[in-house]
Amino acid sequence: MKLEGRTALVTGGAHRVGARIALGLAEHGCNVVVHFHQARAEAEDTTRSIRERGVRAAQIQADLRDPVGVDHLFAEVDRLGWGLDVLVNSAAVLAPADLLAASLDDWSATIDLNLRAAFLCLQAAARRMQARGEGVIVNISDVAGRRPWRRYPIHSISKAGIDMLTRVAALALAPTVRVNGVAPGPVEKPAGMSDERWRAIGDALPLRRPGRAADVAAAVIFLIENDYLIGETIPVDGGDAIR
Repeated sequence: MKLEGRTALVTGGAHRVGARIALGLAEHGCNVVVHFHQARAEAEDTTRSIRERGVRAAQIQADLRDPVGVDHLFAEVDRLGWGLDVLVNSAAVLAPADLLAASLDDWSATIDLNLRAAFLCLQAAARRMQARGEGVIVNISDVAGRRPWRRYPIHSISKAGIDMLTRVAALALAPTVRVNGVAPGPVEKPAGMSDERWRAIGDALPLRRPGRAADVAAAVIFLIENDYLIGETIPVDGGDAIR
């Protein structure tokens, strides 16, 4: 699918990796709807930057942990009247937890956004895409879905679920809607992490450096534009998966 003149919805598109994906789509001529929950100022900045690239942009606030918020998001997308050609499921939370001490609230806080919301957004987008005759969905996973992180057990579980959601949905929705995924590794330094620690993480990779959010955006665009890719999750991890 060529992106020029199309419309994409990026959940969690206000800042960090989601914003870079949104801007990358805009740079390829795609109109972009930026979803955000609390990052209103960042969403406004990203939306403005998208428009500066000569395409249409809108921002929609919604709490995707609540199924009502998902319904609201897609009702607002419909209200725009631009159609929907691409969904990038990027909204997620990364919260540490102890496996045995984690509460049901801890479980829900991560699973409801990282996995359930992605599932519901995929459903809503796919129905609209089927009605239009084509569409592409890209789920943003994580290397933690393939290599478990001791400090982030619920996050790892949620992203493993995203990988299977990608495969199941690809099979169920083909050939009208193509579904693929991207599993980023260290591509954007977490808030509060020292530069020294960030460099050390990059040095441990086969490529000897951390990545950039733009690397993830490039992979998303590749998956959208290559019409013969389906059900794949591409690791963008500097070789973390093979070391």
